[in-house]
This record gives sequence, C-alpha cells and structure tokens, in this order.
Amino acid sequence: MAKVIMHIDMNAFFVRCEEIKNPLLEGKPVLIGHEGRSGIVSTASYAARKKGCHSGQPMFQALKACPEAIVLPPDFHFYSMMSNSFVGYLKKYSQIIERASIDECYVDMTQALKGVEDVEGYLRNLQNGLYEETKLRCSIGIAPTKWLAKMASDLQKPMGLTFLRKRDIERILYPLPIEQFWGIGKKTSPRLRKEGINTIGDLAKLLNQEDEETKRRFGKFYYELRAWIRGESSDVVHVEADDPKSISNQETLMSDEDSEAEVAPVILRLAEEVGARAKKDNLVGETITLQVKEAQFDEDNNTFHLRNKSVTFKEGTNDPNLIYSRCLELYRANFLGMKIRLVGVGLSRLKNPAKETVQMSLWNYQEYEEMDKTKLLIHDLNAKMENPMLIRASSLKRKKKDGDR
Repeated sequence: MAKVIMHIDMNAFFVRCEEIKNPLLEGKPVLIGHEGRSGIVSTASYAARKKGCHSGQPMFQALKACPEAIVLPPDFHFYSMMSNSFVGYLKKYSQIIERASIDECYVDMTQALKGVEDVEGYLRNLQNGLYEETKLRCSIGIAPTKWLAKMASDLQKPMGLTFLRKRDIERILYPLPIEQFWGIGKKTSPRLRKEGINTIGDLAKLLNQEDEETKRRFGKFYYELRAWIRGESSDVVHVEADDPKSISNQETLMSDEDSEAEVAPVILRLAEEVGARAKKDNLVGETITLQVKEAQFDEDNNTFHLRNKSVTFKEGTNDPNLIYSRCLELYRANFLGMKIRLVGVGLSRLKNPAKETVQMSLWNYQEYEEMDKTKLLIHDLNAKMENPMLIRASSLKRKKKDGDR
C-alpha cells in the first residue's frame, strides 16, 4: 500500500515570526537579513517579493528594487523557538517527522489518516489548528513520495493544501514551466528551454525516451530525475535521534556550481538552519564542518566524491553568523572553483553549556550580567513603542561599519 507523505512548509517563516512579534509589520515589505554590501536576504515578505526581492539576493540589490522595505536582523533564538512549537504541534498527529530545514518538514501520515473519511477536512483542521496555536501559516502537500509532496506544497501559497497522486502527475505537473521542477536550477532551466524543453512534461518525455545521449548529459542524475517525475522516489521519512551527536543539514544545488556567488547563499541558509536547531536544543558545538559533493562522477568507485573540511574551537558555538563565516572561509580555502552539486554544514562535539560548570572571574560575570540587563531593558522599552527605535550603542557601531563597506 502506498504511503501518505505530507510536506509542510511555513509561509515566509522568518518574516511571519517577526509579524507575530510586531503585528504592525503585516502586509508591509519586510526583508530579513543584514544591511551593508555583504548582507544577504534570508527571507522576503510576500509584499517585498512582488517588488522583485527574494531570498539569497544581496541586500543592496533588494533595497534598490524596494527602497521602502523594512530590514530586520534575524532573531534566530525566536525562530528556533517557533520552529520547535511547529514541530511539537505536528507530533499530535504523527511521530514520524523529518525536519528538512527550520521551516519545513516531511511527515509520514499513513497511520494518522487510516480510516479518516474526510481527509481534506482533517488536514484543514490541522492547518488551521497550527495557525490558532502558533499564529504560523503553512502550505501542505500530500503525496505518495517525498519529492511529489514537496512539489505539491509549492503549488499553492500561502495556506495551500494540494493532493498529488501518481495518477495526477501528468495532469497537474506536466503543464508547469520547467522552472517549477524542484531540483532543476535557474542555470539549467534556460539551457533546457533553448532545447525546446519548456515544461515539466517536455522533460518527462525526454527522460522516458531512454536516449543514451540524454543519459550521458544528465549522468547519474538522470535516473534520479526520472524516478522523481514517475512518482517512484523515496517515501522514507527519517526520524532524527533525540540526542544527536551532531547537527547538520545539506542541500543539493539546482545545478553544478563553481562560483562563490552561487554557493555562499546556500552556505548561509544552511548555517542559519543548523544554528537555529542547536539553539532550540540548548546546544553548542566545538567543531564546524563544511561538506561538498563533487559534480564529477567517479566511474571507478561508482560514486560522487564527498569532501569535508572542519575547524575546531575551544569554546562551543551555535551562532549562525560564526558558523557561516567559518564555512565560507573553508570553502574559499579548499573548494573555490571546484564544480560541486551538494553543500552541507555541520556542528559537532556538542554540549549543553547549562549542564557544565563555567568558571568566570567576577569582572567577566558582571560584564555579561550588565549586557543582559541592557538587552532586557531595550526589549521592554521597544515593546511599549509603536515604532521600536532603541538599539545598543555597540550594535549601532557595527551597523555603521557594515554600511561603510
């Protein structure tokens, strides 16, 4: 019997979290990220997207497209807390949950939906219940495989609910433009269009011809693509261990990449997710690892080469910015110019600082205590203002420095 896999995707998650903290932001163009020449957009609100802003875009370009956008620095502690609430809510329905990132996951709903007569009503109640309990909005895709479920959840946003059965693939997916094929990148799509492959149906027809030239062009990815589009790919939802020895996430690139401009935003996104997950579990890690998979297939070993580089510190961290900067340094030093098809970011040698005895001088203790008091005071004052304006002087200095680059 086919499994029932649900892919649930939070709609503009980072922005929505900020709207929950400050409802006055709703409906406005909001960009999550850091200003300055080196800043990158993590998430854009739907209003900002209409102006041409998108995740992974340099912040200065986004502000050119939408000068009136409100730029907010990411609050990973709050995002991880909301992510935890979101997953905790889903556990009321199924314990078989695989986090794909901080704002999306796969859920095996096979047992949960067994005997349910009104499946659509059941899932609408799940969706609406999540909003009532957490104020988070989501889109849901239901399918027999993880890839199809992911495709389905992307079809209707926000607050969409889409069923995609194998028998519906030709009717629903084939007419879609090739750019909507999850796994086909922005560089590959134009190349395919030049060859007359304009829709997912065109690609399916090409893959089903069993042409040797097509197999050669796509390499081992040919069989993966064909399995996806036929509804024959993985339906296994991997449940994460309760006490992980490491926290990691990886992403297959939409096309083989060899430039920092394409790889850096992926590293940033993965670093943010890993840092948020570590913070959620109150963990810090002493070792940061960057993993890449080479695009070149090794015929002798019948595999793609996976390569890892790590850096270890005396003090553990879960700071996404530090994880990102160290991984970017590892990329530049070891993999810049190499064509890669997958990037992974990991945090290991984990520990819970709250469970360890930390010796600190009186001076340091007072310094950290005063810093915390200052943060709390600013937070309380801003909460009482209609338009929060207060920040710490040290943050202002950093902001000016970033803006001067």
